Amino acid sequence: MRHTVVALVLAVMAAGCNQVVPIHVLEPVDVTTGWHDAGILEDGNNKIVPSVQLKLRNKSDQPIDGVQINAIFRRVGEQEMWGEHYGWAVRKEALAPGATTGVMVMRSALGYTGVQPRIQILQHKDFIDAKVEIYLKKGSQTWAKLGEFPVERQLLTQ
Repeated sequence: MRHTVVALVLAVMAAGCNQVVPIHVLEPVDVTTGWHDAGILEDGNNKIVPSVQLKLRNKSDQPIDGVQINAIFRRVGEQEMWGEHYGWAVRKEALAPGATTGVMVMRSALGYTGVQPRIQILQHKDFIDAKVEIYLKKGSQTWAKLGEFPVERQLLTQ
């Protein structure tokens, strides 16, 4: 019985060691950040929200599947999360070695509002820049940081 338990523990540990870590095999490409025009609110104010779009490339020699992605937006100089976008980077259909995902667009629900035109919101004296941190995980793994990008002060049309 004792040998069976030891063998089972070793098998579980070996399986965990062989699991692919997404941040080691996926790299961000074609990253664009900026401020998305979220439209006009009921009160007539314009709203813009931080946005990131990117693709992920499989730089390994093995296919990878089942990867989740989380974009966390923060204002520069602040620790509090200012919004997030959670979803799938790679679903059940594996991403082949050397292949690239489609474009993923992730936006915060929070942003800035104002009566002035959107471009003037970006130029306002009280405007605080933002950044986005991208995290990946596969299965029950812990979220791991893939990268951090400043949100450029530009309006995005898509």
